[in-house]
Amino acid sequence: MNTLLNHLLKSLHTVALLVEARDAYTGGHLWRVSQFARLMAEDGGLDDHETARITLGGFLHDFGKIAVPDAILNKSGRLSDDEYTIMKTHPGIGERMIAQHPLAPLIRGAIAWHHERIDGQGYPYQLQGDAIPLDARIVSLADAFDAMTSNRPYRRGMSIDDALQEISRHLGSQFDAEWGERLIRLGRTGKLHHIVSHSEPGIPLQHCPNCGPTVTLSRRARSGDRAWCPACHGELRVLGRDGDWLLSATGRKLDYQAPQIDEELIGELTRAVGDKLNLRILEAIGIPL
Repeated sequence: MNTLLNHLLKSLHTVALLVEARDAYTGGHLWRVSQFARLMAEDGGLDDHETARITLGGFLHDFGKIAVPDAILNKSGRLSDDEYTIMKTHPGIGERMIAQHPLAPLIRGAIAWHHERIDGQGYPYQLQGDAIPLDARIVSLADAFDAMTSNRPYRRGMSIDDALQEISRHLGSQFDAEWGERLIRLGRTGKLHHIVSHSEPGIPLQHCPNCGPTVTLSRRARSGDRAWCPACHGELRVLGRDGDWLLSATGRKLDYQAPQIDEELIGELTRAVGDKLNLRILEAIGIPL
């Protein structure tokens, strides 16, 4: 892989994970969305370059949430109308944040338009139908499916079947019908199960014994390690092995714990995308490498 491309991709993945670390309830969301999007792109017969671009966009789609206040991002209940209005600014903020980045042409669509709807009732620009770029239509489905199947403090995540039925009901209105059918078929044939409720390959999400929300562990976790709940700030002890974990509360509270960025995961994500991006296409659209 080109050295500069490797550096640019690693920096984007790192910043995206730091943004995600601010959210107490969506651990692993970026990885899951990127993998759902990748599987849809592959199933649709897109070439390696386009598949890699969509995978990257899936991982970076929530870039703009860096500007959403913690009180809104981590609210345990449903957002008020005013809070939701603020939350809806994140696609536009993300678009502006990456506008001058060398790789912006690859990822702008997924960041700016993943909350647009086929019927024109989405945000921030109320785009409609095919005016919504392909990467945004695919990432929108992946994002919604992950939101439906993930636990929140105010509701349990849906089963895969129930989430697929919900998507089916909104094909042609909220979601692109062709790509939605692909996601439904992938889900009904069991090809999404290894991603749902995981934060990276083979690592299932954990739940805080004190308050319930998501706790993510890395593949390097070992029995006896200490973890931290980003919601209630409780210290936790890791028990078990090889992904079959149990979290036990120690009774201590920690006001803050610095995000632990998994360099190994970032390296894998960077290589998976970078090795498939076509350098000639990048140069043709003005990306100097």
